[in-house]
Amino acid sequence: ALAENGWRVALFARRAERLDELVREITESGGQGLSEAFDCANGSAVAAAAERVRSTWGPPALVVNSAGAGIWRVLEETSHDEIDAMIGAPYLAAAHASRAFLGDMVAAGDGLLIHVGSPASVIPWPGATAYTAARWALRGLHEALRQDLHGTGVRSSLVYFGEVTSEYFEANPGSHEHIPSLGSWIPLSTPERCAEVLLEVVRRPRPVVFHPFALRLMAWTATLLPGLTRRLIAATGRHH
Repeated sequence: ALAENGWRVALFARRAERLDELVREITESGGQGLSEAFDCANGSAVAAAAERVRSTWGPPALVVNSAGAGIWRVLEETSHDEIDAMIGAPYLAAAHASRAFLGDMVAAGDGLLIHVGSPASVIPWPGATAYTAARWALRGLHEALRQDLHGTGVRSSLVYFGEVTSEYFEANPGSHEHIPSLGSWIPLSTPERCAEVLLEVVRRPRPVVFHPFALRLMAWTATLLPGLTRRLIAATGRHH
């Protein structure tokens, strides 16, 4: 979607075959794309890839941190490796990717960081402990960056989506049933619609964005009536 709107796109992710497929789609439609396959939780690998992007195209004006991993379980049923993986994506990946290009953006006095978060960092639900904690870390990164970047011309946006019809739950079996039944009234979003929302944020950056609107209503309710919201989520979620 970014390439179709005139952006040159550098893609970082773990699966080389999926990245190659995306780059082919971009170039065949007349866009410009390149990719690097590695784990973005590895800061040294991110820094090396960032330098290659810089030498090819120069520093970017936009960084989209959309990495995310994790199966939803109570903490005592979550392995050490799963805990590490969940803090790696999204938090470490976003921190390393942002750090790699922030100096360039601040020097230019312009730039945008977009972090794709989870409503779990606004309204936690039972049975997804390590996942929730990692999403709170991403939210903390965004809020800290907003303070650091005040007056620099560089902006940070945190975008929350409800349930998306992606491959996430196929890759994390046993997680979907942990969604509280209260959340069933929030409409599903397609990946394509999420891309449209992110493009809207690129055109008109805002600190925090919720999609769909029903998720924004739930977030407002959580802010105005936190105790009631917490009890409702606890009562309608799966604990074990």
